Amino acid sequence: MTLRRTGDGPVAELSKEPIGNRRGGETLPWLVGGVVVAILFLVILVHFRQETNPAQQLAAKASRVDIVSRMQLGLAAASEAEKSAVLALTDKDSQTFAAQSRAVIAGVEGDLQDFGTSLTAGGTEHEKELLARFSKSFQNLKAIDEQVLALAVKNTNLKAYSLLFGEAATTLEEMDAALSRVIAKHAESPDAKRVMTMAFDARIGILRIHTQLAPHIAEESDEMMDQIEVQMRKEETQIERNLAGLASTAKPVGAPDLAAAVSQFARYEKIKARILALSRENTNVRSLTLSLSQKRNALALSLDALNALKVAILDETIAGVSYGRPPKPR
Repeated sequence: MTLRRTGDGPVAELSKEPIGNRRGGETLPWLVGGVVVAILFLVILVHFRQETNPAQQLAAKASRVDIVSRMQLGLAAASEAEKSAVLALTDKDSQTFAAQSRAVIAGVEGDLQDFGTSLTAGGTEHEKELLARFSKSFQNLKAIDEQVLALAVKNTNLKAYSLLFGEAATTLEEMDAALSRVIAKHAESPDAKRVMTMAFDARIGILRIHTQLAPHIAEESDEMMDQIEVQMRKEETQIERNLAGLASTAKPVGAPDLAAAVSQFARYEKIKARILALSRENTNVRSLTLSLSQKRNALALSLDALNALKVAILDETIAGVSYGRPPKPR
Protein backbone atom coordinates (compact mmCIF):
# COMPACT_ATOMS: atom_id res chain seq x y z
CA MET A 1 0.00 0.00 0.00
CA THR A 2 1.29 3.49 -0.94
CA LEU A 3 0.04 7.10 -0.11
CA ARG A 4 -0.80 9.58 -2.82
CA ARG A 5 -1.26 13.27 -2.02
CA THR A 6 -4.36 15.09 -3.48
CA GLY A 7 -5.75 18.51 -2.95
CA ASP A 8 -7.83 17.31 -0.01
CA GLY A 9 -4.90 15.47 1.67
CA PRO A 10 -3.14 12.19 1.48
CA VAL A 11 -5.16 9.38 0.18
CA ALA A 12 -4.21 5.79 0.68
CA GLU A 13 -3.79 3.82 -2.52
CA LEU A 14 -2.97 0.16 -2.97
CA SER A 15 0.12 -0.50 -5.09
CA LYS A 16 -0.37 -2.74 -8.08
CA GLU A 17 3.10 -4.43 -7.54
CA PRO A 18 2.82 -7.93 -5.96
CA ILE A 19 4.15 -8.20 -2.43
CA GLY A 20 6.13 -11.40 -3.31
CA ASN A 21 8.05 -9.59 -6.04
CA ARG A 22 9.05 -6.77 -3.72
CA ARG A 23 10.33 -9.21 -1.07
CA GLY A 24 12.22 -11.26 -3.66
CA GLY A 25 14.02 -8.18 -4.90
CA GLU A 26 14.98 -7.21 -1.41
CA THR A 27 16.33 -10.71 -0.36
CA LEU A 28 18.12 -11.68 -3.62
CA PRO A 29 21.36 -9.79 -2.84
CA TRP A 30 21.52 -11.48 0.54
CA LEU A 31 21.04 -14.90 -0.98
CA VAL A 32 23.77 -14.32 -3.57
CA GLY A 33 26.12 -13.05 -0.90
CA GLY A 34 25.42 -16.06 1.28
CA VAL A 35 26.15 -18.47 -1.57
CA VAL A 36 29.45 -16.71 -2.35
CA VAL A 37 30.50 -16.85 1.29
CA ALA A 38 29.61 -20.55 1.49
CA ILE A 39 31.64 -21.30 -1.64
CA LEU A 40 34.64 -19.41 -0.30
CA PHE A 41 34.34 -21.28 2.97
CA LEU A 42 34.30 -24.64 1.18
CA VAL A 43 37.32 -23.68 -0.96
CA ILE A 44 39.28 -22.66 2.14
CA LEU A 45 38.21 -25.81 3.97
CA VAL A 46 39.28 -28.07 1.09
CA HIS A 47 42.55 -26.18 0.79
CA PHE A 48 43.41 -26.63 4.42
CA ARG A 49 42.35 -30.26 4.42
CA GLN A 50 44.72 -30.89 1.51
CA GLU A 51 47.53 -29.11 3.29
CA THR A 52 48.77 -31.65 5.84
CA ASN A 53 50.33 -30.11 8.86
CA PRO A 54 54.18 -30.31 9.11
CA ALA A 55 54.11 -32.98 11.79
CA GLN A 56 52.07 -35.31 9.58
CA GLN A 57 54.27 -34.60 6.58
CA LEU A 58 57.40 -35.36 8.59
CA ALA A 59 55.86 -38.62 9.84
CA ALA A 60 54.94 -39.71 6.32
CA LYS A 61 58.40 -38.79 5.08
CA ALA A 62 60.10 -40.72 7.89
CA SER A 63 57.91 -43.74 7.15
CA ARG A 64 58.95 -43.79 3.48
CA VAL A 65 62.63 -43.41 4.38
CA ASP A 66 62.27 -46.29 6.84
CA ILE A 67 60.76 -48.56 4.19
CA VAL A 68 63.57 -47.76 1.76
CA SER A 69 66.16 -48.46 4.47
CA ARG A 70 64.51 -51.82 5.20
CA MET A 71 64.67 -52.73 1.52
CA GLN A 72 68.36 -51.80 1.38
CA LEU A 73 69.14 -53.94 4.42
CA GLY A 74 66.98 -56.74 3.04
CA LEU A 75 68.86 -56.86 -0.26
CA ALA A 76 72.19 -56.94 1.57
CA ALA A 77 71.00 -59.74 3.88
CA ALA A 78 69.59 -61.76 0.98
CA SER A 79 72.88 -61.40 -0.88
CA GLU A 80 74.84 -62.70 2.12
CA ALA A 81 72.55 -65.71 2.43
CA GLU A 82 72.83 -66.38 -1.29
CA LYS A 83 76.65 -66.31 -1.13
CA SER A 84 76.53 -68.71 1.81
CA ALA A 85 74.30 -71.07 -0.18
CA VAL A 86 76.80 -71.01 -3.06
CA LEU A 87 79.82 -71.66 -0.81
CA ALA A 88 78.21 -74.17 1.58
CA LEU A 89 79.85 -77.59 1.72
CA THR A 90 76.73 -79.70 2.20
CA ASP A 91 73.31 -79.93 0.56
CA LYS A 92 71.62 -79.25 3.89
CA ASP A 93 73.54 -76.01 4.48
CA SER A 94 72.98 -74.86 0.90
CA GLN A 95 69.26 -75.47 1.19
CA THR A 96 69.08 -73.68 4.55
CA PHE A 97 70.84 -70.56 3.25
CA ALA A 98 68.82 -70.61 0.02
CA ALA A 99 65.59 -70.66 2.05
CA GLN A 100 66.84 -67.72 4.12
CA SER A 101 67.67 -65.72 0.99
CA ARG A 102 64.24 -66.38 -0.55
CA ALA A 103 62.48 -65.40 2.69
CA VAL A 104 64.33 -62.08 2.87
CA ILE A 105 63.57 -61.33 -0.79
CA ALA A 106 59.88 -61.99 -0.09
CA GLY A 107 60.09 -59.42 2.72
CA VAL A 108 61.57 -56.87 0.34
CA GLU A 109 58.67 -57.51 -2.04
CA GLY A 110 56.25 -56.75 0.77
CA ASP A 111 58.08 -53.52 1.60
CA LEU A 112 57.99 -52.58 -2.08
CA GLN A 113 54.21 -52.93 -2.14
CA ASP A 114 53.90 -50.87 1.05
CA PHE A 115 56.05 -48.15 -0.44
CA GLY A 116 53.98 -48.07 -3.61
CA THR A 117 50.85 -47.61 -1.49
CA SER A 118 52.47 -44.76 0.45
CA LEU A 119 53.37 -42.98 -2.79
CA THR A 120 49.75 -43.17 -3.91
CA ALA A 121 48.80 -41.08 -0.87
CA GLY A 122 51.74 -38.70 -1.23
CA GLY A 123 55.05 -38.34 -3.03
CA THR A 124 56.47 -36.61 -6.04
CA GLU A 125 56.47 -37.72 -9.65
CA HIS A 126 60.24 -38.01 -9.45
CA GLU A 127 59.92 -40.48 -6.58
CA LYS A 128 57.41 -42.51 -8.58
CA GLU A 129 59.86 -42.64 -11.49
CA LEU A 130 62.65 -43.79 -9.16
CA LEU A 131 60.36 -46.43 -7.69
CA ALA A 132 59.61 -47.75 -11.18
CA ARG A 133 63.35 -47.86 -11.86
CA PHE A 134 63.96 -49.86 -8.69
CA SER A 135 61.05 -52.22 -9.41
CA LYS A 136 62.53 -53.07 -12.80
CA SER A 137 66.03 -53.71 -11.46
CA PHE A 138 64.61 -55.69 -8.52
CA GLN A 139 62.68 -58.02 -10.82
CA ASN A 140 65.87 -58.69 -12.76
CA LEU A 141 67.75 -59.27 -9.51
CA LYS A 142 65.11 -61.77 -8.34
CA ALA A 143 65.35 -63.76 -11.59
CA ILE A 144 69.15 -64.01 -11.39
CA ASP A 145 69.01 -64.83 -7.68
CA GLU A 146 66.65 -67.73 -8.34
CA GLN A 147 69.00 -69.12 -10.99
CA VAL A 148 71.93 -68.93 -8.58
CA LEU A 149 70.06 -70.62 -5.73
CA ALA A 150 68.58 -73.35 -7.93
CA LEU A 151 72.11 -74.26 -9.06
CA ALA A 152 73.76 -73.86 -5.66
CA VAL A 153 71.59 -76.41 -3.84
CA LYS A 154 72.52 -79.18 -6.33
CA ASN A 155 76.22 -79.10 -5.39
CA THR A 156 77.22 -81.33 -8.31
CA ASN A 157 80.85 -80.21 -8.26
CA LEU A 158 81.16 -80.92 -4.54
CA LYS A 159 79.62 -84.35 -5.06
CA ALA A 160 82.08 -85.00 -7.89
CA TYR A 161 85.00 -84.06 -5.63
CA SER A 162 83.61 -86.33 -2.92
CA LEU A 163 83.59 -89.28 -5.33
CA LEU A 164 87.05 -88.40 -6.64
CA PHE A 165 88.71 -88.33 -3.24
CA GLY A 166 86.51 -91.11 -1.83
CA GLU A 167 85.38 -94.10 -3.87
CA ALA A 168 87.60 -93.39 -6.87
CA ALA A 169 90.74 -92.97 -4.76
CA THR A 170 90.01 -96.17 -2.84
CA THR A 171 89.43 -98.14 -6.05
CA LEU A 172 92.64 -96.78 -7.56
CA GLU A 173 94.61 -97.89 -4.50
CA GLU A 174 93.15 -101.38 -4.68
CA MET A 175 93.99 -101.68 -8.37
CA ASP A 176 97.51 -100.43 -7.74
CA ALA A 177 97.99 -102.91 -4.90
CA ALA A 178 96.79 -105.79 -7.08
CA LEU A 179 99.23 -104.85 -9.84
CA SER A 180 102.03 -104.58 -7.30
CA ARG A 181 101.32 -108.18 -6.23
CA VAL A 182 101.39 -109.31 -9.87
CA ILE A 183 104.85 -107.73 -10.25
CA ALA A 184 106.11 -109.32 -7.02
CA LYS A 185 104.90 -112.81 -8.00
CA HIS A 186 106.74 -112.61 -11.32
CA ALA A 187 109.99 -111.19 -9.94
CA GLU A 188 111.86 -114.48 -10.63
CA SER A 189 110.09 -115.14 -13.92
CA PRO A 190 111.85 -114.84 -17.29
CA ASP A 191 109.06 -112.44 -18.22
CA ALA A 192 109.61 -110.33 -15.09
CA LYS A 193 110.80 -107.27 -17.00
CA ARG A 194 107.90 -107.39 -19.46
CA VAL A 195 105.37 -107.95 -16.69
CA MET A 196 106.85 -105.12 -14.65
CA THR A 197 106.77 -102.71 -17.62
CA MET A 198 103.13 -103.41 -18.47
CA ALA A 199 102.03 -103.31 -14.82
CA PHE A 200 103.85 -100.05 -14.17
CA ASP A 201 102.37 -98.48 -17.32
CA ALA A 202 98.88 -99.49 -16.18
CA ARG A 203 99.50 -98.05 -12.70
CA ILE A 204 100.84 -94.78 -14.11
CA GLY A 205 97.96 -94.56 -16.59
CA ILE A 206 95.27 -94.80 -13.89
CA LEU A 207 97.12 -92.15 -11.85
CA ARG A 208 97.15 -89.80 -14.82
CA ILE A 209 93.42 -90.22 -15.28
CA HIS A 210 92.89 -89.56 -11.59
CA THR A 211 94.91 -86.34 -11.64
CA GLN A 212 92.97 -85.07 -14.68
CA LEU A 213 89.59 -85.42 -12.97
CA ALA A 214 90.12 -82.57 -10.50
CA PRO A 215 90.82 -79.97 -13.25
CA HIS A 216 87.78 -81.30 -15.12
CA ILE A 217 85.55 -80.74 -12.08
CA ALA A 218 86.87 -77.19 -11.60
CA GLU A 219 86.69 -76.29 -15.30
CA GLU A 220 83.98 -73.88 -16.48
CA SER A 221 84.43 -74.32 -20.23
CA ASP A 222 82.84 -77.29 -22.01
CA GLU A 223 85.55 -77.12 -24.67
CA MET A 224 88.31 -77.57 -22.09
CA MET A 225 86.38 -80.45 -20.54
CA ASP A 226 86.25 -82.09 -23.98
CA GLN A 227 90.05 -81.82 -24.29
CA ILE A 228 90.61 -83.33 -20.85
CA GLU A 229 88.30 -86.25 -21.67
CA VAL A 230 90.20 -86.93 -24.92
CA GLN A 231 93.40 -87.34 -22.91
CA MET A 232 91.62 -89.64 -20.46
CA ARG A 233 90.40 -91.89 -23.25
CA LYS A 234 93.95 -92.24 -24.58
CA GLU A 235 95.12 -93.33 -21.14
CA GLU A 236 92.22 -95.78 -20.83
CA THR A 237 93.06 -97.38 -24.17
CA GLN A 238 96.67 -97.87 -23.09
CA ILE A 239 95.65 -99.33 -19.72
CA GLU A 240 93.36 -101.84 -21.44
CA ARG A 241 96.24 -102.92 -23.72
CA ASN A 242 98.58 -103.38 -20.79
CA LEU A 243 96.03 -105.42 -18.84
CA ALA A 244 95.38 -107.58 -21.91
CA GLY A 245 99.17 -108.04 -22.32
CA LEU A 246 99.50 -109.07 -18.69
CA ALA A 247 96.69 -111.59 -19.10
CA SER A 248 98.60 -113.31 -21.93
CA THR A 249 101.95 -113.15 -20.13
CA ALA A 250 101.30 -113.60 -16.41
CA LYS A 251 101.65 -117.10 -14.93
CA PRO A 252 98.78 -118.78 -13.12
CA VAL A 253 100.28 -117.76 -9.83
CA GLY A 254 99.49 -114.10 -10.58
CA ALA A 255 96.12 -114.67 -12.21
CA PRO A 256 93.92 -113.89 -9.14
CA ASP A 257 95.71 -110.59 -8.53
CA LEU A 258 95.47 -109.66 -12.21
CA ALA A 259 91.76 -110.47 -12.17
CA ALA A 260 91.38 -108.20 -9.13
CA ALA A 261 93.24 -105.39 -10.95
CA VAL A 262 90.98 -105.77 -14.00
CA SER A 263 87.88 -105.75 -11.78
CA GLN A 264 89.01 -102.63 -9.92
CA PHE A 265 89.75 -100.85 -13.19
CA ALA A 266 86.22 -101.60 -14.43
CA ARG A 267 84.83 -100.28 -11.15
CA TYR A 268 86.98 -97.16 -11.43
CA GLU A 269 85.62 -96.50 -14.93
CA LYS A 270 82.06 -96.57 -13.64
CA ILE A 271 82.90 -94.15 -10.81
CA LYS A 272 84.70 -91.89 -13.28
CA ALA A 273 81.61 -91.79 -15.50
CA ARG A 274 79.55 -90.57 -12.51
CA ILE A 275 82.18 -87.94 -11.72
CA LEU A 276 82.21 -86.65 -15.30
CA ALA A 277 78.40 -86.45 -15.39
CA LEU A 278 78.33 -84.41 -12.18
CA SER A 279 81.20 -82.26 -13.40
CA ARG A 280 79.36 -81.52 -16.64
CA GLU A 281 76.38 -80.17 -14.69
CA ASN A 282 78.88 -77.80 -13.08
CA THR A 283 76.30 -76.28 -10.75
CA ASN A 284 78.73 -74.95 -8.15
CA VAL A 285 80.97 -73.33 -10.73
CA ARG A 286 78.03 -71.87 -12.63
CA SER A 287 76.32 -70.54 -9.50
CA LEU A 288 79.55 -68.92 -8.31
CA THR A 289 80.14 -67.34 -11.73
CA LEU A 290 76.59 -65.96 -11.80
CA SER A 291 76.91 -64.73 -8.23
CA LEU A 292 80.14 -62.85 -8.92
CA SER A 293 79.07 -61.35 -12.25
CA GLN A 294 75.39 -60.92 -13.17
CA LYS A 295 74.09 -61.06 -9.60
CA ARG A 296 76.67 -58.56 -8.40
CA ASN A 297 75.80 -56.07 -11.16
CA ALA A 298 72.03 -56.48 -10.65
CA LEU A 299 72.41 -55.91 -6.90
CA ALA A 300 74.45 -52.75 -7.48
CA LEU A 301 71.76 -51.34 -9.80
CA SER A 302 68.99 -52.07 -7.28
CA LEU A 303 70.89 -50.50 -4.40
CA ASP A 304 71.71 -47.42 -6.50
CA ALA A 305 68.02 -47.01 -7.33
CA LEU A 306 67.07 -47.26 -3.66
CA ASN A 307 69.73 -44.77 -2.64
CA ALA A 308 68.48 -42.27 -5.24
CA LEU A 309 64.94 -42.81 -3.96
CA LYS A 310 65.99 -42.14 -0.37
CA VAL A 311 67.80 -38.94 -1.39
CA ALA A 312 64.70 -37.75 -3.26
CA ILE A 313 62.51 -38.33 -0.20
CA LEU A 314 64.93 -36.53 2.10
CA ASP A 315 65.04 -33.57 -0.31
CA GLU A 316 61.26 -33.05 -0.10
CA THR A 317 60.48 -29.59 1.30
CA ILE A 318 57.96 -29.09 4.09
CA ALA A 319 56.56 -25.63 4.79
CA GLY A 320 57.89 -24.26 8.06
CA VAL A 321 60.58 -26.95 8.40
CA SER A 322 64.18 -26.03 7.61
CA TYR A 323 65.98 -29.23 8.78
CA GLY A 324 68.45 -27.05 10.65
CA ARG A 325 69.35 -24.99 7.59
CA PRO A 326 69.30 -21.16 7.88
CA PRO A 327 66.41 -19.56 6.03
CA LYS A 328 67.24 -18.12 2.65
CA PRO A 329 67.68 -14.32 2.67
CA ARG A 330 65.03 -12.33 0.86
